[in-house]
Amino acid sequence: MDDPILNVPPTMSLQPLTPPSHHISRMINSNHQQSPSRTIYSDRFIPSRSSSNFDLFNISQPSPNSPAAPPVDTHKDDNSGTYTALLRAALFGPDTPDKKHLSSPPSTRNIFRFKSETRRSLHSLSPFGFDDDVASGVTHSPVKAPRKVPRSPYKILDAPALQDDFYLNLVDWSSHNVLAVGLGNCVYLWNACSSKVTKLCDLGIDDSVCSVGWAHRGTHLAVGTSHGKVQIWDASRCKRVRTLEGHRSRVGALAWSSSLLSSGSRDKSILQRDIRCQEDFVSKLSGHKSELIGFAFILILVDVMDRAYLSYVQYPVCGLKWSYDNRELASGGNDNRLFVWNQHSTQPVLKYCEHTAAVKAIAWSPHLHGLLASGGGTADRCIRFWNTTTNTHLSCMDTGSQVCNLVWSKNVNELVSTHGYSQNQIIVWRYPTMSKLATLTGHTYRVLYLAISPDGQTIVTGAGDETLRFWNVFPSPKSQNTDSEIGASSFGRTTIR
Repeated sequence: MDDPILNVPPTMSLQPLTPPSHHISRMINSNHQQSPSRTIYSDRFIPSRSSSNFDLFNISQPSPNSPAAPPVDTHKDDNSGTYTALLRAALFGPDTPDKKHLSSPPSTRNIFRFKSETRRSLHSLSPFGFDDDVASGVTHSPVKAPRKVPRSPYKILDAPALQDDFYLNLVDWSSHNVLAVGLGNCVYLWNACSSKVTKLCDLGIDDSVCSVGWAHRGTHLAVGTSHGKVQIWDASRCKRVRTLEGHRSRVGALAWSSSLLSSGSRDKSILQRDIRCQEDFVSKLSGHKSELIGFAFILILVDVMDRAYLSYVQYPVCGLKWSYDNRELASGGNDNRLFVWNQHSTQPVLKYCEHTAAVKAIAWSPHLHGLLASGGGTADRCIRFWNTTTNTHLSCMDTGSQVCNLVWSKNVNELVSTHGYSQNQIIVWRYPTMSKLATLTGHTYRVLYLAISPDGQTIVTGAGDETLRFWNVFPSPKSQNTDSEIGASSFGRTTIR
């Protein structure tokens, strides 16, 4: 078989290579100038070790005349030393010594030894200098700047006849971006997209609105009245579709769970209503009791004041909230009790008695199953956290003021509380540290009403000063810098009717 033919360029000839030592010596003596007669090809690569520190490896550096010595660069730029020093300072700190000034014995220099003095966080690798802590070897993780919460409301609505009553719930925000407000004996709807105000209903001069509550889906609104009735309205048609009875006194709290509507009354009972059934209610929950039974019995002996005192000692159910999975209902009352019910119980499955005042503020966490927050009234002033899955009390925070409402952000692990006596403030908290992100002021009366927008960024607060104030307090799910699209561009003060 014939030998294969190699395609060799015309300028290249196959000749034996020069011995390595003679070739290296010729390169050193020729100052890197190639012969003009022909091109020299070689299969050897000789790395430059001029910047290597052989002392770290206890290896003596080869002399220039030895066969393994690197080529001598006679055209080295004078500025390379300055550049090397700047690069070393940027990467390892200004106090890192030059390798030629290392004075420690070679045997004590282990390149694999952990060196805490040269450990740097990523944000400190900057050629523009270091702070004292970094230069001294103290490492810090990058500190995230706290989120800025606007201290002023972007919109204010006048709400004439908005009652200053702790036991009522007169404001709610629907999933269709419509705000329902009970003013006196009327219910008004404010469309957050168009700012259009619609009068939904008028109960008459002998009745008044005590609570409003939107169904989670659709356009149905429940209205609790002072006569103990619950009306169901179709807001899209402004038409009442049903009236439910069963309570003997005013209905101050409402909570939806799919097609199930829970109503809490001043008569201390909670009625479970399935709007698909013909009956007014399917079950009655009894648990909140008066603590002044003995005192009430004495007062009943006075016939003239009988009815008045009986009305006084009744302890209303003022707080109701279903969990996000619709399995647990939390209720709070003026008996200072917080109860948890399941879907099938007529008696509370969990009882919490640590509060020392009425419990109106209740909020379930959307981030952790079974995490429940509750707030106490003027004599208590505390926000308490409970784990309903393990039946444990987690923590307590004294806010310094009456806690009127609580709402949890669905975008971040934060919550808002509104307060009454004596500071009438709104506080944004970060959970679980319970550090204050912002304290918002502006209301001159107790901030008794609170609702959150469907996008989870905006809250609306109402008070006895007959104003509704809109605040941007929470970030959007995607970006913390995105402004709310709900009326944020329409700053001003208008009236809701």
